[in-house]
Amino acid sequence: MSPSMATNTRVSREELLDFVRPRHRAILITRRADGEPQASPVTCGVDGQGRIVVSTYPERAKTRNAARDARVSAVVLSEDFDGPWVQVDGTAEVIGGEDAVEPLVEYFRVISGEHPDWDEYRDAMRRQGKSVVRITPRNWGPVATGGFPARLA
Repeated sequence: MSPSMATNTRVSREELLDFVRPRHRAILITRRADGEPQASPVTCGVDGQGRIVVSTYPERAKTRNAARDARVSAVVLSEDFDGPWVQVDGTAEVIGGEDAVEPLVEYFRVISGEHPDWDEYRDAMRRQGKSVVRITPRNWGPVATGGFPARLA
């Protein structure tokens, strides 16, 4: 069996979004008040405007941090831990309260499809006080896979 070689594939914005759309696991990296990184495992999707979207609660560290400092990164992972991944750096926008309800509907749709009862879903989001973090990609690394360096091929 030949060893798996690491890859780094540069992609356009559209190729990036095509890569991210079917992948819903990520590590969201925000900045604490002291500037140190804070990492949170999240479920994410891509909305119709090409932003990475995350559902959260207003009191979570990631939400408070992104509201204070909009510079964030998301490391989007494949279902298979050894699969390809990409780091996306972007600008976050935190949406809460009633303004979050329709973005939460879109978040659900891009990850899970249609809900059996949208009124029930909207009511649940209001009761839970959910928020959305939307990340507009600014730049991104290559789509990468782990493995041996090419020099060992």
